[in-house]
Amino acid sequence: MLLEDGAGPGLIAGNGQTWRCICDSVMGGVSTASLEREVLDGVSALCLRGDVSLQNNGGFVQMSLDLAPPRAVLDASEYSGLSLLVRGNSERYNIHLRSHDMTRVWQSWRAEFRAPGEWTHLYIPFSSFHPHRTDLPVNPARLSRVGLVAIGREMRADLALARLEFATASQAALASLRGATEA
Repeated sequence: MLLEDGAGPGLIAGNGQTWRCICDSVMGGVSTASLEREVLDGVSALCLRGDVSLQNNGGFVQMSLDLAPPRAVLDASEYSGLSLLVRGNSERYNIHLRSHDMTRVWQSWRAEFRAPGEWTHLYIPFSSFHPHRTDLPVNPARLSRVGLVAIGREMRADLALARLEFATASQAALASLRGATEA
C-alpha cells in the first residue's frame, strides 16, 4: 500500500493527505526544521532538514502524515511492515506509528533506523516497533499516522524520503532488488 512515491505535488502524499513538518516548538522547545520536495541525484523526495535542540525540554523534528481522514483508521494488517527508500546523513532516526486509541501526543509505537548517505531501501517489520509511553500492543489494523523523526539528542537532521509503503517482507525484498538493478 503506497503512501509516498516522491511524485508530489508539493507535500501531497500518494494517499491524498498532506505531509507536515512538526517541531518541538509546539511544546516550548527550540528545534527548527523545514520540509520540502526536492530532486536529489535524479530522485524526487521529501527532504526534512533542521536542528534538534534539547533546550527548553525539547528534542525532536519530524515529518508526519495522517494515514486516513480525521477520526478514521487505516487497516494495514495484510502487511507485515514498512518499506522505505531513504537517504540521509548517516544519523539514527525513528519511525513512529500512532493510533486514535492513543490518548496522549507522546504515545506511539517506535522503531529506529539509520539513513546512510546513499539511497537505501529499508524494510522495518511491525515486530520491530515498540510501544512508547503506552501499554497498547502494536496494532496495524488501527493506524492513524506515521512520522519520520529526528529525536532525543542534539543533531542536524537531514533525511530524504523517496518512497514509503506498507509491504510484506517479500514485497520489500523485491523493491530492494529492483532498486539495486536500477543503480
